[in-house]
Amino acid sequence: MTALCPPPSPAVAKTQINLNGPSPLLAATFAYWDNILGPRVRHIWAPKSDQVVLSDGEITFLANHTLNGEILRNAESGAIDVKFFVLAEKGVIIVSLIFDGKWNGDRSTYGLSIILPQAELSFYLPLHRVCVDRLTHIIRKGRIWMHKGQSIIPMLTGEVIPVMELLSSMKSHGVPEEIDINDTVLNDDDIGDSCHEDFLHNAISSHLQTCGCSVVVGSNAEKVNKVVRTLCLFLTPSERKCSRLCWTESSFKYESGLFVQGLLKDATGSFVLPFRQVMYAPYPATHIDVDVNTVKQMPPCHEHTYNQRRYMRSELAALWRATSDEEMALDSIIHTDESFTPDLNIFQDVLHRDTLVKSFLDQVFHLKPGLSLRSAFLAQFLLVLHRKALTLIKYIEDETQKGEKPFKSLRSLKSDLDLAAEGDLSIVMALAEKIKPGLHSFIFGRSFYTGIQERDVLMAF
Repeated sequence: MTALCPPPSPAVAKTQINLNGPSPLLAATFAYWDNILGPRVRHIWAPKSDQVVLSDGEITFLANHTLNGEILRNAESGAIDVKFFVLAEKGVIIVSLIFDGKWNGDRSTYGLSIILPQAELSFYLPLHRVCVDRLTHIIRKGRIWMHKGQSIIPMLTGEVIPVMELLSSMKSHGVPEEIDINDTVLNDDDIGDSCHEDFLHNAISSHLQTCGCSVVVGSNAEKVNKVVRTLCLFLTPSERKCSRLCWTESSFKYESGLFVQGLLKDATGSFVLPFRQVMYAPYPATHIDVDVNTVKQMPPCHEHTYNQRRYMRSELAALWRATSDEEMALDSIIHTDESFTPDLNIFQDVLHRDTLVKSFLDQVFHLKPGLSLRSAFLAQFLLVLHRKALTLIKYIEDETQKGEKPFKSLRSLKSDLDLAAEGDLSIVMALAEKIKPGLHSFIFGRSFYTGIQERDVLMAF
């Protein structure tokens, strides 16, 4: 008896995408549940390639697989389920986001999926959160298009292509898991050889204060990549695999969700960061310009999260109110409602001075370069930071009975944990935020503090 499977979908529309480099992605699909015929594929996006790894029929079969069994789906309104399939017999992995939507008056279940070779599993896993966050927001906007009776395919095409370009650029220019300290600024004979001492201190300090997220821009790719590798030394191996070097032949676009990324300036010596993508990033970021040795940083985690959510809601509300195709164009849905006007100048000077990074730099350059001494000293520094973050988390849990009571004594925390300098507290809090998400908002976000108010709070203790 043959295995039961859904009948083959009719000819499916397909868009082939031209990418600059090799793509780890086999295809992206948009499927829906038909109450009579079962799962059906509406559209396929695939990189243009001379070598056909999967036929359209195989892609359709795999996409149909993601919706099998969803007829009994009983999810809350607006819920988006993330499903991860590893089909060893087919040699592929499928990441599928399942959601309910209403199109042309008919309510059904839909699935937006990406398909990769199983051999790319280790490459993809560090980027899973980045892709899911991007696809989730695509679906939020797609639901509104569907409710308005608009064709969702052009909108999805405009959003899926950047995801393909991101994965392609990460495959060709991603930072390796292991970094040789000889390729970084920390291998210089003296602290001022490659860059000014204050610049290096501010760059590393701000990088740690913004949860290890930085954007390095400049005109010289070699210099940009050297700073990128230096900052990546302060990340975990999995976070390094979610970072990207710049490309000498062309400038990559800014991508939200990456930890460190290098970007080249254009011929005029400028680079404009897209406000929308910067706001979508899960963490605030540091902006480092290696040409003029400037370091700027975004507001702290709780303020960034607050502004991010308000901006996303405002964008979706503007899309909901749109009454014409022109108003619904992606480039025009940047307007915000009257209740929220974001500060477009979101990168500010680094105001929190620290002693942790300064002491580290003063000592590490006294060690002889070219040996493993500096690498061992760096590992010890990162271990100390990690233990300080764990101690801070435990301290707050004990003081608040694991969140049952509000945290009251910031002065005692700074004194007991030897974090008197505002920069030291910001560095340890940022690392603690990655270990226990929401901690920053728990301490500073009741009621919501702006960056200025937070500095006032810190200065008061």
